[in-house]
Amino acid sequence: MNPLHQHMPALVRHAGVWEGTYRTATTDGIEVDRHASRIEVSFPDDGPYAYVQKNRFAWPDGRVVEATHPGVYRDGRLWWDTGLISGHAWQGDARTCILTWERTDAPGAHLYELIVLAPDGRTRARTWHWFRDGECYQRTLIDERRVA
Repeated sequence: MNPLHQHMPALVRHAGVWEGTYRTATTDGIEVDRHASRIEVSFPDDGPYAYVQKNRFAWPDGRVVEATHPGVYRDGRLWWDTGLISGHAWQGDARTCILTWERTDAPGAHLYELIVLAPDGRTRARTWHWFRDGECYQRTLIDERRVA
């Protein structure tokens, strides 16, 4: 059985397919990016990974980016190191998960993410706080609805 079912049940409630919008703005509120998303989250019972997330992002100009982010459970946390992102997640309470991570395509940046699942499990809100040199310079707001 996947250890996340026992140790991170709030995270396991995110299994499924989520569609939404990512909006990134500077700390002055200037929007610097907006794109659609489709996120598939699964928790395999077999194999090397306790978590697999498949992302598909689409911009109005037709650009599409896809990536898969598998994670392993150890030391009470979920860990990623995929070549694009590295970091870990832990459960806050029955509806929240917290992540801290870095992206190779954003040198020097460190991100903190909060994910809040609605009580009925049909929607979730996520925020990314982007820091560089100890200062927050932008935030990404993510609103998603479970579609499968």
